[in-house]
Amino acid sequence: MKDESAFKPFIPADRVMPEFTATSIILGLILAVVFGAANAYLGLRVGLTISASIPAAVISMGVIRLILKKDSILENNIVQTIGSAGESVASGAIFTLPALFMWSQEWGIASPSLVEIALIAVCGGFLGILFMIPLRRALIVKEHGVLPYPEGTACAEVLLAGEEGGSKASIVFAGLGIAGVYKFITDGLKLFPSEVSWEIKGYKGAAFGCDVLPALLGVGYICGPKIASYMFSGGVLSWLVIMPLISMFAGDAVIFPGTVPISTLDSFGIWSNYVRYIGAGAVAAGGIISLVKSLPLIVSTFKQAMKSYSGNSGPEMQIRTDRDLNMKLVVAMVLVIILVIWLVPAIPVDIFGALIITVFGFFFATVASRIVGLVGSSNNPVSGMTIATLLIATVIFKAIGMTGQPGMTGAIAVGSIIAIIAAISGDTSQDLKTGYIVGSTPQKQQIGELLGVIISALAIGGILYLLNAAWGYGSAELPAPQAVLMKMVVEGVMDGNLPWTLVFIGAGIAVVVEILGIPVLPFAVGLYLPVHLNTAIMVGGLVRLFFEKKRKVTENQRKEFLNKGLLYTSGMIAGEGLVGILLAVFAVIPFGASYFGDVLNISDRFSLGSIGSIAFFILLILSVFKFSIWNKDKKASQ
Repeated sequence: MKDESAFKPFIPADRVMPEFTATSIILGLILAVVFGAANAYLGLRVGLTISASIPAAVISMGVIRLILKKDSILENNIVQTIGSAGESVASGAIFTLPALFMWSQEWGIASPSLVEIALIAVCGGFLGILFMIPLRRALIVKEHGVLPYPEGTACAEVLLAGEEGGSKASIVFAGLGIAGVYKFITDGLKLFPSEVSWEIKGYKGAAFGCDVLPALLGVGYICGPKIASYMFSGGVLSWLVIMPLISMFAGDAVIFPGTVPISTLDSFGIWSNYVRYIGAGAVAAGGIISLVKSLPLIVSTFKQAMKSYSGNSGPEMQIRTDRDLNMKLVVAMVLVIILVIWLVPAIPVDIFGALIITVFGFFFATVASRIVGLVGSSNNPVSGMTIATLLIATVIFKAIGMTGQPGMTGAIAVGSIIAIIAAISGDTSQDLKTGYIVGSTPQKQQIGELLGVIISALAIGGILYLLNAAWGYGSAELPAPQAVLMKMVVEGVMDGNLPWTLVFIGAGIAVVVEILGIPVLPFAVGLYLPVHLNTAIMVGGLVRLFFEKKRKVTENQRKEFLNKGLLYTSGMIAGEGLVGILLAVFAVIPFGASYFGDVLNISDRFSLGSIGSIAFFILLILSVFKFSIWNKDKKASQ
């Protein structure tokens, strides 16, 4: 309480300045779609997403201050609030919804409609925001100085340093542009292959390689060397240990779920048929382990949240910086959404599913809102929450006779809404923390979050359709690790037709890794993904390590280098994601007897080969240095 009374926001409550303007809304909605699309592509390819808050804030400052010649930190905050909602919706959606596309292909039925996807995303997004609103005063205000909310606080620091926004925005745009051109050259024109791979002679089943792509380099830099090394270690174990063992001991045998002798399979064939099940078992076990480890925190968090809910029933404060959406309106909206989930035919959920969503959604939203305040959004156990929900929902559906296709699609729909609730509630609390520090109006932020959810929900369906049509989920181009895992969990409970031995091997590896004190989830994701992705991520981690260990610089200089690198690599991820979606559009546009994407391909006429891949990747690495440690700050030099 002492911190609450002593704290003064950057913009005082009695000062009114532009905030919820047409400029901030439109720019925020654009960035919600941009970062939502980029994160959808990135998550389906790598299994990881990035926070959009800081890049969105920096871009906003660049556009509003430099181009529009306006100066309002509150407008910038609304932009990042709306923009980050797109990333959260995408993160939750890609965890589960691609499973519906994979089933539609396997079962020979229609893919989920755009209306179904949009409604699932809107309902999940709205519930995540609405469940969090009554907690704002307790978590954000009363516990200011206790709960750090690392991402929200970092974003506030960026906004408070707004006078540097112009130069910083140019770094983001540089990363976006360079990565976009690079992606178009390698995967559009195919001037050089985006994947360099080598089968290791005399070591059958083993292979090594690297995907020379900007987004992977960016992910490695943002995650840092430790996380990157855990992922790389998982990849080394699967591709240089497990796969050669399978090849050596299996020989000519045909082992389920494979349909051909193992001796005839190349490295990718062994990975596709066997290792990804081991990896999925490890990821599932890792998610459950992280959830179990968080249980004491979850229980205490929920108890405190309940006190917070009960303590927010009084009259609303009229002070601008403490004004929330009307609580009666919040309750009414929650009830309407639950009825929509139950009664609207487009959502494949009955009354039991609606009840599961209500109970688990409320529980996980309250947990996520506080847990991200303690340990950050990256440690929000969304996968564990989703797996737990799917297991319970599938068991209940099976018990009441809702089996087969209806039971499976219903379980995935429930899991999708829960995953989005957990992701968006954590994001909302981080955004409200940012707003509390800079002096925004919570009510306007909450409306902004809802608008961001709507536009992102409308966009995500089209993005999922495009990516599926271009490459298909579960393929080498789009492994969709979380969605494949969730699909396997539901199938395993409903039909019991999984290669359980492989799944349990993965779970056993996860347990060993946990006992050794190694973070399970990044290692498990690395075990699941092709080693080529992990290698590129490791390179990004090593670049970050070089910056962290650079000698003969002050601590402020090191921090500046790291921040510039963060902005540049965030831009790289966004640039590749957007061009990746553009190439997906080209891949499905008919052009004569083929598709437009095929026409762009010049590899049959001219190709730089693997040497070109390595050379361009080195240039890409050097570009990170160019826009960070070699980037001269004009203001600082004056």
